[in-house]
Amino acid sequence: MSKLKRWLTYSATAAVIVASIPFLQKAYWYVTSSPADLSEVRQRVEPTLKTDLAAAGMELGQAAFIRIFKEERELEVWLRTGPSFELFRSYNICNFSGGLGPKLKEGDRQSPEGFYMIDLAAMNPNSSYHLSFNLGFPNAYDQANQRTGSFLMVHGDCVSIGCYAMTDAGIEEIYLIIEAALSRGQESVAVHAFPFRMTNERLTAEQANEWYEYWQNLKAGYDIFESLRVPPRILVSDNAYAFESG
Repeated sequence: MSKLKRWLTYSATAAVIVASIPFLQKAYWYVTSSPADLSEVRQRVEPTLKTDLAAAGMELGQAAFIRIFKEERELEVWLRTGPSFELFRSYNICNFSGGLGPKLKEGDRQSPEGFYMIDLAAMNPNSSYHLSFNLGFPNAYDQANQRTGSFLMVHGDCVSIGCYAMTDAGIEEIYLIIEAALSRGQESVAVHAFPFRMTNERLTAEQANEWYEYWQNLKAGYDIFESLRVPPRILVSDNAYAFESG
């Protein structure tokens, strides 16, 4: 069989598989759809967003930081104002999959917990889920602990198979804020995903949980931000997260 014939046969088979499974259709179009025109979203969303930012003493393009809390179903957007970050807005997480605890392997339908970084390459205006950005799972920690998975996003459309799904209105604002920060020169935006707000009392209540030790590790990074209002630098040492403040 010629190379061309083999390629045509493979392509036809792949198309049949994709067409038969809705989730794969979404993933397929994630990587193959043509560039989206965001002008309609910008024209509709930016005027009010800029007004709201100005009322908070902020502007589009300031350095951004994101925190996610599963239990509370909240996604926070923070912006740098001077030496530290201030909370701009909390958005309701419309849907996530799985329960409290980290993602371990491909197909477990668990939304990840941990420390992630997104850059311009992670931004997808073409998403079938109405705008998305890739968390970058698995990160260095996940890889060191043999955790597997792919296409773990924050997106719209309020449906989740391992992702954090927002309302379409929510993801539009979040997307534009992150895109503006990255376009203005922020190298990457940190996204910290937690099982819950990591107060001492809330974590103590989970002492019998299998993930208690892991959550203690996450809390160390949480506490640094709570104290300084600046995301710590995230390292991986001995298969655990390590942190440098400032």
